[in-house]
Amino acid sequence: MVQQPCRFAVRVGLVWAAALFACGLAVPARAQQPQVDKFVLADTIQPVTQGELDRAIQRANADGARALLIELDTPGGLLDSTRTMAGAILSSRVPVIVYVAPAGARAGSAGFFLLESADIAAMAPGTNAGAAHPVIEMGPQPDATMMQKIENDAEAFLRSYVTKRNRNAEAAEAAVHSSHSYTAQEALDQHLIDLTASNDWELLRALDGREITRMDGNKLVLHLAGVRIEDFKPTLREELLGWLVNPNIALLFGVCGALLIYLEFNTPGTIVPGALGTLMLLLAIFALDLLPIRFTSVLLLIAALVLLLLEAKFGGHGALAIAGIVCLTFGTLTLVAAPIPEMAISPWVAGAVSVAFALITLVLIRLAFRARRSKSHLGPSALVGRLASAMEPINPKGHGSEGHVLVEGEIWQAVASEPVPAGAVLRVVDLENYLLHVEPAAPQKPGTIGR
Repeated sequence: MVQQPCRFAVRVGLVWAAALFACGLAVPARAQQPQVDKFVLADTIQPVTQGELDRAIQRANADGARALLIELDTPGGLLDSTRTMAGAILSSRVPVIVYVAPAGARAGSAGFFLLESADIAAMAPGTNAGAAHPVIEMGPQPDATMMQKIENDAEAFLRSYVTKRNRNAEAAEAAVHSSHSYTAQEALDQHLIDLTASNDWELLRALDGREITRMDGNKLVLHLAGVRIEDFKPTLREELLGWLVNPNIALLFGVCGALLIYLEFNTPGTIVPGALGTLMLLLAIFALDLLPIRFTSVLLLIAALVLLLLEAKFGGHGALAIAGIVCLTFGTLTLVAAPIPEMAISPWVAGAVSVAFALITLVLIRLAFRARRSKSHLGPSALVGRLASAMEPINPKGHGSEGHVLVEGEIWQAVASEPVPAGAVLRVVDLENYLLHVEPAAPQKPGTIGR
């Protein structure tokens, strides 16, 4: 009777001991398993993706990863961010593999510089890379000499590490000065990439045991057998910035924020529109600060606001409003100096926002000017100018007679400047110590209604 519970307790203890032993073995085994960090760059090249790549490289260098795998799909982006990102790849202690994938992806423009900067450059079938000619959108278009300098500088930057990677420098330069683009097989045949692979695991298996030459000249053999892939997750801040850096979103935030702030000034004390508008406007300014902005476009936006104000105040038969809408549309369309179409403001968004903003602004400003011009009267003084009806005869002031009049449904004592018969229509001209001064109302034209 006593031995059965004891045996049951022993069995339970053995099960728990076995489970704890298994967990103890599993944790070190996972900790000792080699890993490859993976970072997916499926966006334009700009300061936000630049920050994400820097953090991915730092984490790969810190956690002892065998390599950093960058899955690339980008139309291109800003040249300054490209230089910084390529420099981070070149100086990474951990080998960097740039893999253009999945099928249908591209490493266009700035993405081609990142592909060629990697220790291992790979592409999936059905992808393409190239078309890396620099596009200058900041301010007026440079002359031929300046454009040649920019092109030569980009070619030299690309050549400085393509030759170190033992790749075809002439084919790489053709992507810059001739905007040449290559399929995955063409890039492999031209020795611009090291291999093609259909997926991550096929790529890692093909690279296991391969010897590479780092930028400092040292040889390194890749040991990628049995590795696990650790995905790199962007932070909430990076996801928010990546969403805000879309110029269309930034424009909508700026316009809505400006309207909400104006609404707060027009109806002070509501608080919510002012607070929300300030937040949206600050987010828009922050996002646009990450993008290249044309200052001439900013001047067009200021001119549009001035024209809309003048139209609302003085009236220009619509001419000033039309001019303001045109300035607003051109200003929003050209606000972002985008080197690629994906970073530009959509014409449909610019047109819709400009017309809507102009119409709403005109309505709000006209209402504000009309409210300021109208006089506000409270209390008894509001009776001055109103029509009254004599309830009894009223003698002129000075004869010691006062009468009663009906004004706005109220009975008041009144004095008149001339004799007034009962029932006469009067107008209140003054108020003194709660005594109305009235006079006969001027005859009204047929069809009009007096106040």
